[in-house]
Amino acid sequence: MTIGRLRTLLAGVAALVLTASAATGCGGGEDAQNAAIRQDGSVDLSKVTLRIGDQKGGQQALLTAAGELGKLPYKVTWNQFTSGPPLLEAVNAGALDFGAVGNTPPVFAAAAGSKIKIAAAADLGLTGQAVLVPGNSAIKAPADLKGKRIGVAKGSSAHYHLLAVLKRAGLGFKDIQPQYLAPPDALAAFSQGRLDAWAVWDPYTAQGQSQAGARVLVDGRGYTTGYNLIVAAEKALDDKAKTAALRDYLARQRRALVWAAEHPEKWGEVWAKDTGLPLPVAVQAARRRAASLIKVDDALVRHEQQVADTFLGEKLIPGKVEMAEFVDRRFNDIEVSR
Repeated sequence: MTIGRLRTLLAGVAALVLTASAATGCGGGEDAQNAAIRQDGSVDLSKVTLRIGDQKGGQQALLTAAGELGKLPYKVTWNQFTSGPPLLEAVNAGALDFGAVGNTPPVFAAAAGSKIKIAAAADLGLTGQAVLVPGNSAIKAPADLKGKRIGVAKGSSAHYHLLAVLKRAGLGFKDIQPQYLAPPDALAAFSQGRLDAWAVWDPYTAQGQSQAGARVLVDGRGYTTGYNLIVAAEKALDDKAKTAALRDYLARQRRALVWAAEHPEKWGEVWAKDTGLPLPVAVQAARRRAASLIKVDDALVRHEQQVADTFLGEKLIPGKVEMAEFVDRRFNDIEVSR
């Protein structure tokens, strides 16, 4: 796959988001930055707007549940995506300042030459990262996936998880029939019997179990990481005003992650309202996604490099990527105060 093909794959989504961004007036740029910088060099956060990419049951729902979105000193606009890859294409295209994704979208974005940086991280539980099969399926072990139709969102955390599961079973993507589908489309195909297996993450895992009678063939433990990564546009990180607002946002986001881990039932209630999921499904997903806070450090870079090298080995990205070049460690000093 060439870099050009990889960019083309996601460019259409970015164009749509850029159009929506322009239509709602949620831009930024040098004029906005200058307006937010006072004469003494300090930042007037009331003049800053953060444009955030989000996913189903994601950042907006989490921070709302934890009470962290009240009385923000800056403005926020939210844009919803079904998975991380199109979200990061929108970040690279200038339609968003940042968003939260799993461990794999930054690798595909980096391989496409995107101007992005991983700015913050948490590690979520891995029991909700799963390869699902129908409840009555004859597939009993990963080796049984050979030749099967498997749904997965291309460039997502589930994509890497599936590849890791296949490799341990002595298989590769050439040995299966990958069906590249966004999670809502994959859920429909799985429910209708058009997929033999589905690699996905919570809350879709819980939804597949509850609504489609899915069985977990294998979860993420021992195969992958549960990284939840805040990935920002380099342009936003070069903007003094946006960086000041992002620092405040990250402190709120990290407090919210701790709150959610300590209050899964309350978090599940808000999650259910935000997504329309049945309450038991949302609570189950919330319990499985309890997060621990981690830093953007050498260990994270090594894990991300492993993801990149694995995809390169399968010729699923166009060339070698040095993930150390796609991290920003300036926010590692943020501490969570109770």
